[in-house]
Amino acid sequence: MSTNRIAIVTGAGTGIGRAVALALARHGWRVALAGRRREPLQAVAAEAPSGTTRVQPADVADPDAVKRLFAATVDAWGRVDFLFNNAGVGAPAVPLEELTVEQWRQVVDVNLTGVFLCMQEAFRVMKAQHPRGGRIVNNGSISAHAPRPDTAPYTATKHAVTGLTRSGSLDGRKYDIAVGQIDIGNASTEMAARMATGIRQANGEIAIEPLMDVDHVGDAVRHMAELPLASNVQFMTLMATKMPFIGRG
Repeated sequence: MSTNRIAIVTGAGTGIGRAVALALARHGWRVALAGRRREPLQAVAAEAPSGTTRVQPADVADPDAVKRLFAATVDAWGRVDFLFNNAGVGAPAVPLEELTVEQWRQVVDVNLTGVFLCMQEAFRVMKAQHPRGGRIVNNGSISAHAPRPDTAPYTATKHAVTGLTRSGSLDGRKYDIAVGQIDIGNASTEMAARMATGIRQANGEIAIEPLMDVDHVGDAVRHMAELPLASNVQFMTLMATKMPFIGRG
């Protein structure tokens, strides 16, 4: 069990962020819960062991909000050992040619620029603290490998996150910062609930897809977080075994 390790989880109020935050908190981590809405964060804090979490509303697309998030965490607990870059949004599932520039930019601002801003601030904190270093895990998605229909902004940003992960892994070496990525497919969250009732496939058909327990994601990210800094899971793909990804459906 971890002792006095400090984590920041973005998008911590629901879904995968919630599962990861609780997995860490229940195994001895102190976790700063970041997200745009205070109420879901408070609900997660109420589920965690007493004294293990801090609620820190923050919009990761806002550079000043990201700075405040990290500063508040360091002020409260002295350091940051782990960042789970999880906050993300999607655009309406419409044909690419019907997307507005505003819809495109909203997804890029959160899913890509937000990941960059949090990585940048984590680098600044982790390279200056004593002991030096830390770990960052970015939430990629199966969409970092293959798109679903009408998901150009989400898919493009998730491919770009892979590039940030690779660059961060290389650039972090000199500061003892390990950077990796988890690509998740069909975890049972509110966002993925539509899979159970049928979702459009690449050939236009509607098909029900299998889901997996989201708590398995929490356990996997905790495993990555708790490795010694001399070791790194560069990329992990965790998916519902029978989802249509491997092969041709």
